[in-house]
Amino acid sequence: MSRALPPLSSGIVRRARRLWRQYGIFWLGAIAVGLVAVLYARLIDWGYGEFRTMQQRHVWAPLIVTPAVAALAVWLTRTFFRGAEGSGIPQVIATLHAKPGEYGARLLSFRILFGKIAVSFLAILGGFTIGREGPTVQVGAALMFNLRRLYPRSNAQIERQLVLAGAAAGLSAAFNTPLAGIVFAIEELTRSFEARASGVLITAIIIAGVIALGLNGNYTYFGTIQIGAHFPDLLAVAVLLTAIVTGIAGGVFGWLLLNTARWIPAPLRQLHGERPVAFAALCGFVIAVVGLISGGTTFGSGYAEARGLLEGHEHLSVFYPFLKMISMVGSYLPGIPGGIFAPSLSIGAGFGNLLHMVFDSMQLPMLIALAMVGYLAAVTQSPITSFVIVMEMIDGHALVISLMATALIASRVARFFAPPLYESLAQRYMAPLPQPASAPVPEVPEVDAPEPAVVDEITGDAPAEDGAPRQ
Repeated sequence: MSRALPPLSSGIVRRARRLWRQYGIFWLGAIAVGLVAVLYARLIDWGYGEFRTMQQRHVWAPLIVTPAVAALAVWLTRTFFRGAEGSGIPQVIATLHAKPGEYGARLLSFRILFGKIAVSFLAILGGFTIGREGPTVQVGAALMFNLRRLYPRSNAQIERQLVLAGAAAGLSAAFNTPLAGIVFAIEELTRSFEARASGVLITAIIIAGVIALGLNGNYTYFGTIQIGAHFPDLLAVAVLLTAIVTGIAGGVFGWLLLNTARWIPAPLRQLHGERPVAFAALCGFVIAVVGLISGGTTFGSGYAEARGLLEGHEHLSVFYPFLKMISMVGSYLPGIPGGIFAPSLSIGAGFGNLLHMVFDSMQLPMLIALAMVGYLAAVTQSPITSFVIVMEMIDGHALVISLMATALIASRVARFFAPPLYESLAQRYMAPLPQPASAPVPEVPEVDAPEPAVVDEITGDAPAEDGAPRQ
């Protein structure tokens, strides 16, 4: 009997190690993602609260603060955190579809993780129109990706699963939408669903969601909207018109971000190329002016305005969605870290408020929900993810068919204006990494290629050695 104990003990140890590597590391990463997502959300909320306090006490202060913050944020991003610009979702997609180890080391490092949080916090202190949900996806992917060091023999499959689980868990924890996290991983990040990764992925999403629920309590992102038992007779017409309007608006927004060289005047393109910090300050000044014109409603992510409209105690101008779009474009042109999910939902809510002038017999919250899902689907061109997110955020299961129809139509309408935004940006991160050269080669776009854009994340250039697109 005594001779049988060592082999038995050794077998138990080996099995424990195998279970730890198979499940434990993913669970550990999911817990970390949930904790960081909640702390990051509270940090962003606190930062925007400080900005609003300053803006209410000193109405004209944003004319100085916002340009200064923009200049500092761009300088920090370009100097220390290249690869952290924009929402972060294109970087995750690029890592998943390219070589996870090579691209993840550049786009999902701890340095990028810290820079993403720090610079986006700085940007929200300046009132920029950015959200935290996209950055949370990159932060979650970065946290999980760096756990690959706990594997004695890590490989591309393990690294890909870690990135995918971390990104999906990040979205789930950010919105408190576990179903959306699963759908997001399938529809947007991978465009497929591998059976071998499904259990690990769902477990990571659930664990991150439980951590967020434990710290924040059981809540819905935008509260619960009350929908009567009887739908209005014009619901089908409202769905169609809302989808067309938001599809056009979201498609135009995507076109603006992907074709900056076609509409930005040449002097401003030259300013961006030669003096990007000054260009960022100019964008910050535009954001501040738009904010003053709107009475302060276009500053920040727009969460408070969207929730206020849904709950019926917020009254916004019919020009709000257009002013918010201007502020949103201005926030992304310099290449500052920040997401587009929450601002897109806020713009959609503004369009719902605008369409209520046409369908005044319908409940305003119903129109707002339809417009939110329509605009988000048009911007991301991920209709399933969009309607699942909105459905979970407003507890709108009664509207599920209407939300699905609006998302699908708006996504197809937006496709006439621009290709899927995240995929297009990810393609530019997946360009071949540059090889060392003895002399610099001038960057001249090919005749049949689109002219490179003027901002970091939406340029057509290849990534540099540190992970950012080359300037």
